Amino acid sequence: MVVGVTGHRNLRPDEIPHLRSEIRRFFLTLQKDFPELPITLLSPLAAGADQLVTSVAMDMGIRVIAILPIPAEMYLHDFDDEASLAEFQRQLAQSEHLELTLRSNGDDASKAGPARNLQYAHAGIFTSSHCHILLALWDGKENGYLGGTAQVVSFHLHGSMPGAIDRRQAAMGTLGLDEEALVYHIPAGRQNHPLENVDSGKWLTAGETSRYYDEMPPPFRIMFSRQAEYHHDLRQYKEQIIHDIHDTHPDCPIHRQFMVTDWLATTYRRRVSRVLMATYLIAAFMGYAFILYADIMAQDLIIYCFLLFFLIGIGLNSVAGRREWHRQYIDYRALAEGLRVQSYWRRAGIVDTSRPSFAHDNFLQKQDVELGWIRNVMRGASLEGMLIPSPAGPAEVKNVIREWIGDSQSPGQLAYYESTSNKRARHHRRNEWLANSCLWLGIGISALLAVFAQALEGQAQNLLVATMGVLSVTAAVHEAYAYKKADKELIKQYRYMARIFGAAKRRLQIGHSVEQQQQILRTLGEAALAEHAEWTLMHRERPLESSKI
Repeated sequence: MVVGVTGHRNLRPDEIPHLRSEIRRFFLTLQKDFPELPITLLSPLAAGADQLVTSVAMDMGIRVIAILPIPAEMYLHDFDDEASLAEFQRQLAQSEHLELTLRSNGDDASKAGPARNLQYAHAGIFTSSHCHILLALWDGKENGYLGGTAQVVSFHLHGSMPGAIDRRQAAMGTLGLDEEALVYHIPAGRQNHPLENVDSGKWLTAGETSRYYDEMPPPFRIMFSRQAEYHHDLRQYKEQIIHDIHDTHPDCPIHRQFMVTDWLATTYRRRVSRVLMATYLIAAFMGYAFILYADIMAQDLIIYCFLLFFLIGIGLNSVAGRREWHRQYIDYRALAEGLRVQSYWRRAGIVDTSRPSFAHDNFLQKQDVELGWIRNVMRGASLEGMLIPSPAGPAEVKNVIREWIGDSQSPGQLAYYESTSNKRARHHRRNEWLANSCLWLGIGISALLAVFAQALEGQAQNLLVATMGVLSVTAAVHEAYAYKKADKELIKQYRYMARIFGAAKRRLQIGHSVEQQQQILRTLGEAALAEHAEWTLMHRERPLESSKI
């Protein structure tokens, strides 16, 4: 769980003990409620609130990543007194740190003024973009200061900051419906501006209007519970994952996380496929048992078999539903595909600290807030990737093109989508032929019964009726199974993905510069993320429901 901090530099000394107590209580509550999620603090280490929160976090053994708005040697001149400077140096030495790229001339940012303020704003945007919860020590007042606490809080809740580049461009954020952002607001006064009432911290969210809560709102609690469940699975299957996967890019933490998430998604997909196939086979056997009892042999054993099949089916679906295998498969697959794009973007140098938008910003924004945990994991992965410097020259871009899209040496995603769509299309045609054969054979038998009804004996008629019923049940169950698997939609999706990867390959073969190749890869990633979001929506609407078979 990543917590970002923003707050006033000129805190009131008489409020420090209360603020320290509130900060500690905030961290303890998170640790108690979500023990599976170790906390990481993002802090610019500025004097005042940043250093106070960082001090409490370090005392509690919480990991700290310092987000430096300007190079450390410049930042040293930002502290007005020896105490805050010494605290900055101490905290910087005890934390990991990430130095943000200067957005303007270094000489301009080296002194107070608009360029330096823009760097502070950029640090606030970066912290907001990569944290799951923004901890704000704030008096709740607007002051219009670029990169100030009020603007960082506003940016986190609504995605805009006057004078800086917006992060979120999704329609939901533009319309004020971005309900995923979460702030924990601890009221804090400023020197010469005391608060009228010193109050405890409260949760602040943004929807159509900003709203305060005494407890974490339930949708966010569910979201973090999903995230904790993911980390629990990573630990539970750690030994199997280590045994099964071979990380081809150990120097890329995002690729490593993609590999393990892909393993989890594949594992849960197998479980869901087995339960789905077993459920529909059981439904078919129930239909056969009913037909056998009605038309061939009315014996109690057949009824017992019918009930046994029914109970087995209910039991299977109950286990799968209680453990939420279907939801976990869909969520993990969506996360894996998001991490795949992030990994290739990082290695190709497409995302760096100077850019205000990231892969996780708009991914799955049309989904429920509980799916925000996927974006949370992507935020954390993006941060981990930036902590490790990665070269991004022509050779790295070429390798990404080869591995992601494919060439004669590596099949890549293009060959995968082409072969998989053709394979699924052949499989779908064969299944349709079998289903149609069953249907027309049943119709043929019904026509035979209509023509020769008087000539056939009772037992022969019963056998033909039973055969017709068996064929009809087989065709119906097969059709329902194919619908649940979404075969037609998957074939369309794979063909569409093959087209966009093919188009990207043709564009890249023209001989563009590295910058143009990076832009093509960025566009390809955005298209892939959008398509995976549609895939997730489609499959989340088709859960395992035995009652509808």
